[in-house]
Amino acid sequence: MANKKIYIGSHVSMNAPEFYLGSVKEALSYGSTTFMFYTGAPQNTYRKPVNELKIAEGRKLIKEAGLDESKLIVHAPYIINAANKAKEGLFDLSKDVIVSELQRTAAFGASILVLHPGAHVSQGFDLAINNLAEALDEIFERDGTNVRIALETMAGKGTEIGITFEQIAEIIKECHHPERLGVCLDTCHISDAGYDVHDVDGILKEFDNIIGLDRLLVVHINDSKNPRGAHKDRHENIGYGYVGFDTLYKFIHHPLLDNVPKILETPYINEKPPYKQEIEMLLSGKFDPNWRDSFN
Repeated sequence: MANKKIYIGSHVSMNAPEFYLGSVKEALSYGSTTFMFYTGAPQNTYRKPVNELKIAEGRKLIKEAGLDESKLIVHAPYIINAANKAKEGLFDLSKDVIVSELQRTAAFGASILVLHPGAHVSQGFDLAINNLAEALDEIFERDGTNVRIALETMAGKGTEIGITFEQIAEIIKECHHPERLGVCLDTCHISDAGYDVHDVDGILKEFDNIIGLDRLLVVHINDSKNPRGAHKDRHENIGYGYVGFDTLYKFIHHPLLDNVPKILETPYINEKPPYKQEIEMLLSGKFDPNWRDSFN
């Protein structure tokens, strides 16, 4: 099978002094053909101005390396929640942050922003979905970009929403700008949410029936530390969890997903990134059950 159709990469960091240029270099060092990054720390909303992030230098290297910029992914910070109005100030802050992240994503030349749908915080799923759709309507009327938001499928930890395809479909239906919305399918999350992740054909058929495969913009390729339906959201390295290498390989090479970027978010091993080895195995189909030993 020709690897040129497979867009595979990982989350990469963006740190001083090289910032985005360093992110691109890191991705290329893993043998990636795409990558995902945050425009600042995911745990807070502080962001350096984009003109300080060496974007032009990074984009030049992307072009030289022959990467498809339309397949690059930005991830929104974790701490926002545009699905709940109960905590004073958080709803408005979340909208402002997402508008800013969409504008920052466009500044990098990227066109997809992954967003966790949020949590209902004891307010119930229906109200949370309505709140999020209302927030997205305002966001899309303010941001002035063509960047699409990929709503991530969630594991069902706490009071998360977006844990079923039906919930994601309802958010899209309620939004007045559905053309700006797509989905990020996370293999660990859907398994933890209760889906039979090993039935890859069945998963994609169900997704297509409920949401539409044309809306599948990103796949997060993660193994899971917990069995199906655990609602835990704890990622594991490729081949060491309950999803398993064979299933993840099927997602990587499935013909219906040829043009969809696949992003690894697996844990570091002894503070070292595992992505070069994991990408090599997922491309070749040859799994070494002892591959993590070299990190000890």
